[in-house]
Amino acid sequence: MIILGLTGSIGMGKSTAAIMLRRLGCPVHDADATVHRLYAKGGRAVPRVQALFPDAVKNGAVDRAALAACVLGKPDALKRLEEAVHPLTRADADAFLKRCARRRVPVVVMDIPLLYETRGERRVDAVAVVSAPAWLQRQRVLARPGMTPAKLANILARQVPDQVKRRRADFVVPTGLGRRLTLSHLRRIVSILKHRQGRVWSPARKA
Repeated sequence: MIILGLTGSIGMGKSTAAIMLRRLGCPVHDADATVHRLYAKGGRAVPRVQALFPDAVKNGAVDRAALAACVLGKPDALKRLEEAVHPLTRADADAFLKRCARRRVPVVVMDIPLLYETRGERRVDAVAVVSAPAWLQRQRVLARPGMTPAKLANILARQVPDQVKRRRADFVVPTGLGRRLTLSHLRRIVSILKHRQGRVWSPARKA
């Protein structure tokens, strides 16, 4: 089983690429969606977040805006949050991979926004980075509700620059030249990976 890490900076079209990969038959584990579930009412991360940042939990769920205010510009606070939540997201990802291994899925996708920032490349067999021109990225992000140039600048400051991601990636997927080209690149990647042997999740590994 080959594990493909899908990543890219904010506004680069990663969500669209993930949808396309699902249509190509690849199961996709969405790290952001996992965090949303963990933060929802009854989620396993709620007690952990509440213990660290009581003001960030409202009506039994984590208020992401309030949580962001608690850790924004505070590296120590952010580290404590990551240490509390990351083991839960990792467990969810491992359960996903075990299910896929039992089904003998040839290529699975780990959709991880901060893959390089969290050294996630060590947990995948190959990395695909989605990329678009900076002006298009900015246009896409600023069209989002509540987004401002200052917020965008703060987000980008915490992310590995796009040019660095492209240099480190095994595959670069363009998302600024039309969906047909993006799909063509993804189809080619899946075709290549189906003929490779995985190293992260080898056949000998217990599923």
